Amino acid sequence: MGKRKKIVAGDRTRAPRSGSSTARGKPVQESQTEMVEVVLPGHANPLSNILGGRVMHLIDIAAAIAAHRHSNSYVVTASMDHVDFRNPVKIGELVVLKSSVNRVFRTSMEVGVKVFAENVLTGERKHTSSAYVTFVALDEQGNPKEVPPLICETPTERRRWEEAAVRRKWRLSHRYKKIVE
Repeated sequence: MGKRKKIVAGDRTRAPRSGSSTARGKPVQESQTEMVEVVLPGHANPLSNILGGRVMHLIDIAAAIAAHRHSNSYVVTASMDHVDFRNPVKIGELVVLKSSVNRVFRTSMEVGVKVFAENVLTGERKHTSSAYVTFVALDEQGNPKEVPPLICETPTERRRWEEAAVRRKWRLSHRYKKIVE
């Protein structure tokens, strides 16, 4: 296998100042997180499936961990994109969440999360949900803070980086639209 080409992917129009928090980029791999939890009766609806709100809560936590790891700071959730529930996660199964930073903007970052149901007896995994969560990094005073650039090392990371720009453009274009009935 040959060496992977590293691509520093950032949206900065100016070079970071020497000594600033953004002087060194961080690879996607440093933010990657896998979180696993067993589904218990208190997490389920009357059909023995995990509650959708519980899944959304876990998505937010898994995404925040990836954002914390990348930014080395506290983060706050700014938005969560569309979430589909494709397959149920039953009581007794494991809910597995995989997250990583997809793209960094100036003070915000998009984190992708994939959710799986894992059968503890067979090890079979089914994809159940996906979401994109945007976080803003905060300094010690609670103000937005610049985030280190993201280093994409694989074609998949580069594709996710490019797709994140499209989603951000859509998010921002719909942020203040009035709902017309």
